[in-house]
Amino acid sequence: MKQTVLYVFLILLFLQSGAQNILQLSDAVNIALKNSLELQLSKNIVEANTVLNNYGVAGGLPLVTGSLTDNEQISSINQKLNSGVNITRDAAPSNSFALGVTGSILLYNGTRVVAAKARLAALAGQSEQQLNAQIQNILAGVMVGYYDIVRQQSYMKTIDKSIDASYQQLKIVQTRQAVGLANNADLFQAQIDLNALLQTKQSQQLIIGQAKAELLRQLTLNPDSAISIQDTIIIDRQLLLENVLSKLNKNADITAALDQIKINGLAVKETGALRYPSIRATTGYSFIRNKAAAGQILLNQNYGPSLGISVGIPIYNGSVYKRQLKVAEINVSNARIDEQILMRDYSAQVIKFFQSYNSTIKQLETEQQNYTLSNQLLELALQRFQFKQATIVDVKNAQQSFEASGYRLVNLNYAAKTAEIELKRLANELSL
Repeated sequence: MKQTVLYVFLILLFLQSGAQNILQLSDAVNIALKNSLELQLSKNIVEANTVLNNYGVAGGLPLVTGSLTDNEQISSINQKLNSGVNITRDAAPSNSFALGVTGSILLYNGTRVVAAKARLAALAGQSEQQLNAQIQNILAGVMVGYYDIVRQQSYMKTIDKSIDASYQQLKIVQTRQAVGLANNADLFQAQIDLNALLQTKQSQQLIIGQAKAELLRQLTLNPDSAISIQDTIIIDRQLLLENVLSKLNKNADITAALDQIKINGLAVKETGALRYPSIRATTGYSFIRNKAAAGQILLNQNYGPSLGISVGIPIYNGSVYKRQLKVAEINVSNARIDEQILMRDYSAQVIKFFQSYNSTIKQLETEQQNYTLSNQLLELALQRFQFKQATIVDVKNAQQSFEASGYRLVNLNYAAKTAEIELKRLANELSL
């Protein structure tokens, strides 16, 4: 109950407007797991397969049926008995009434019930694995969307820093022009550079807004909701390729594929059991009454219990069972191939993501140095420009170097983080 109240509170909080609504990653994940329509579908499938996992569905429990028949008839009678009596009657009413309860239980059918029950249990287990895979996919999607907003906002910080430099440059040019030491060309160029950066900032604001709308879609919230994200990208640098590859067999999709092999194998046993005799015990109680207004028998009534055994032996059905068994065996082979394809593809993805992860981490240290140096270069260029030791072109070049380094640094952090997220998802270890 407390957890539900917390979810409702979080949702109401983020639906309210205002810049103070800071969305943490843990909150985003909890809301996504609470609201996800895809997750609700997966949970419904798990529930349905759990309900079907029953011996009655497999055919192993007794069957009890009741029947009731009441038939009224009007007929013309013309009977000649060997005693010499003739019976002739028009429009003679008659009534036939039958009431019965029958119960039966399967005693043997080639272990088909056992195989069917095991298949239903395997289906329930497979649906749980598919639910786990859906949870991992939701976690990965929300994290990637969340850190994309962090990335875009980091771009904005770089743009703002460059805008500040352009304002300083414009102020220096205006001061020089006021004392007759600068021409209009420098003033116009400084203003053009500043305007270009202001337009870039507006475009970046649009990108951030769209990224937030996409994250809100993943959270199944109103895309117009006002949220604020204040976070940084922190990378787990301890991932090892061999560890991720060794944990691929824990991936929920691969586990579900292995379950499918088992399910199809049990279907082979079920189909093969169709060729064996089927023995069923039956019992019941019946009441039958036939009543007529005319004729040789005016009343015939019988009732009582019954007990019996029925045996069904398949002799020939056009080789239907044989063909069904062959198809079931092909389905097992196909399930094995599907699992091999999945393992092949996921292994390749692990290799590619780890290459990206490893390469970007190696580049990050150098790029961080480049970013620090480019920031210092920009500040130095502004100082030199102030003392007329550098031109407006020198300042612009320093700005471009700073912006390019800032973008590269942010992109490398984001690339490393997304690779980390995918590696953990493939290893079924993605969590907060």
